[in-house]
Amino acid sequence: MKEDFIEEELAEVIDEVTDRQKLLLYNDDVNTFDHVIDCLVRICRHDELQAEQCALIVHTKGKATVKTGARADLIAMCQALLDEGLSATIE
Repeated sequence: MKEDFIEEELAEVIDEVTDRQKLLLYNDDVNTFDHVIDCLVRICRHDELQAEQCALIVHTKGKATVKTGARADLIAMCQALLDEGLSATIE
C-alpha cells in the first residue's frame, strides 16, 4: 500500500517536471530596451532588475529564456509579448 502511494507521488512529480517549458524572447532591431523591460515587468511579472538583465541577455545573445513553467501558463504570456510587437516562442 505504501509503495503504491510513493509511485503515485513520483508519477505526479514526473508529470510536473516534464511539463516545464521555456518562454523564449528573441532580439530584434525594432523595440527599445525600455519597451522590452516594461513588457517583461507587466507580462512576465519580473522585477525591474530581472527585466533589465533579461533584456541585456536577449540583446547580446540573440535570445533568452524569460520564464519557465507549464505550457498552459506560458501561452498567454507569449501571446501578450507578441501583441506588444516582441518576438517570442515556447519550447
